[in-house]
Amino acid sequence: MRKFNNRALDLAYCAYRWMKPVIDPVRASRAIPGYVRFCRDWFAYGRLPGAERRALIDSAPELGDATRESPYDRHYFLQDIWAFRKIRLSGTGEHVDVGSRIDLIGFLTVICKVTFIDIRPLVVDLAGLRSVSGSILALPLRDNGVNSLSCLHVAEHIGLGRYGDALDPLGTRKACRELARVLAPGGNLYFSCPIGVPRLCYNAHRIHTGARIMEYFDGLRLVEFSGIDDNRGWHENIGVTDLDGSAYACGLFHFTKE
Repeated sequence: MRKFNNRALDLAYCAYRWMKPVIDPVRASRAIPGYVRFCRDWFAYGRLPGAERRALIDSAPELGDATRESPYDRHYFLQDIWAFRKIRLSGTGEHVDVGSRIDLIGFLTVICKVTFIDIRPLVVDLAGLRSVSGSILALPLRDNGVNSLSCLHVAEHIGLGRYGDALDPLGTRKACRELARVLAPGGNLYFSCPIGVPRLCYNAHRIHTGARIMEYFDGLRLVEFSGIDDNRGWHENIGVTDLDGSAYACGLFHFTKE
C-alpha cells in the first residue's frame, strides 16, 4: 500500500515503476535465494531412489512459486466473484461485458450467452461467447438496449494509451456515459474501478472517489456499493464514500436505470 506524505518513499517507488518493465529489482533480489534452493534441490533430487535423468538443457527454474500462501490479486479475485454471483442470481440469459477479465468471461458462458466487447477482441472458439471488436467510447450497441452489462476495472484506463487507445483526459467520464447510454431501463450494470485519494498514475490508471463515479453515472440509481480496502478487507453494502481515503481500494457499483 502506498504511504502518502513520504517524499523519499514516493521517489523510490517511482523509480521502481520505471525500472520494472525492463528489470524488476525486487524480483531479481528474490531470485538469488531461489537459485540457491534450486541448485540444492537439483542435486538432492538426483540422489533419490527412482529419480529421472536430469538434463541441463531441459531445466526450467521456477523460483517464485514456493510461497507460504497462494498469491492472488485482491481486486480481481473478489470483484469477479461478486459480479458472477450477481449475474447468476439475476437469472439473465444474455450478458454483455466490456473489457473485463477474460477468465470471468469464460466462466459466465457456463450460465448465459455472453457478448464480449473490447478494442482487443478475444479470438477463441467457445460455445456461448460472441467476441466483438469495439471501443468503450463508441459501443456498437443501441441506446437502452442491454439488460445485463458489466465493465470491471476498465474505465480507469481509458484515454491513457496503455492498451493502444487514443489519449483523452476525459476518457473515464466518457466511458461511464457510454455504459449508461446502452443500459436498458430496469437493467443491471456491474461496474468497478480503483477508489481512493484522487490521482492519475500515468499511464496505468486513474483513481477516483466514490462520489466522482456517482457523478459520472448521474441518471442511474445505485443498487449497491461494496468494495475491497487497502488491507484486502471485503466490505459489503457500505457507504459510497467509505473508501475515499484509501490509497488503492476497489469500488464495486451495482447500478440500474429507472
